[in-house]
Amino acid sequence: MTDHTYKQFDTEIDAMRSSITTMGGLVERQFIRAVDAVRYGDLRLVMQVLADERVVNQLHVESDLRCNQVIAKRQPIAVDLREIIGVIHSINDLERIGDEAKKIALKAQSFVDRRLPIPFESIQLMSEIVAEMLRAAIDAFLRQDERVAARLLARDAEVDALRDELIGQLIERMSADPAVVSDALALVFVVQSIERVGDHAKNIAEYVVHIVSGVDLRHTGAEPPGAVAG
Repeated sequence: MTDHTYKQFDTEIDAMRSSITTMGGLVERQFIRAVDAVRYGDLRLVMQVLADERVVNQLHVESDLRCNQVIAKRQPIAVDLREIIGVIHSINDLERIGDEAKKIALKAQSFVDRRLPIPFESIQLMSEIVAEMLRAAIDAFLRQDERVAARLLARDAEVDALRDELIGQLIERMSADPAVVSDALALVFVVQSIERVGDHAKNIAEYVVHIVSGVDLRHTGAEPPGAVAG
């Protein structure tokens, strides 16, 4: 390629990276607002999450089209191709995070003017860990830092443990008081959605490993760089 073409290609790559940043910021805001909507039973936050969902979906379509156009036009190879594929995978995961945020927000409608069946502190802790995972994953993608995947793998285990603990508490509440079954079940779905957001964040960090090292952790069973053998 000529110098001019290289510069155009660099601009196109930068635009794809920017789509990760933009979508990442939006879905993080969606997620935080959705969790707050559950905590406070705030319908205004629910509506804001749903409004952001439409923007995220549009960005997803636009970004996916841009990536496919670059592949068709530039026919990239090696690390450049892996990065574009990584962007495609990442925007898919970000769109799914938006979907989970929407699910949480819709469940929040159950808690308007109602007490939650269990204290919110553990759910808040879980959501804060997941939000930090998402920020770390986006930062790892932008900096091409494959070491973050190992840290998020460990954080994901913490989130899974909190999910199991919370669902156990909710099942106990349902067993002890049939009157709270509907609210407790809605909160079970909220906890599951929070956990899935953490899974998607971990996925994004793992795509960075594939970009940098060419190793697809999804199918090899390999540990990410820096993982502690257990």
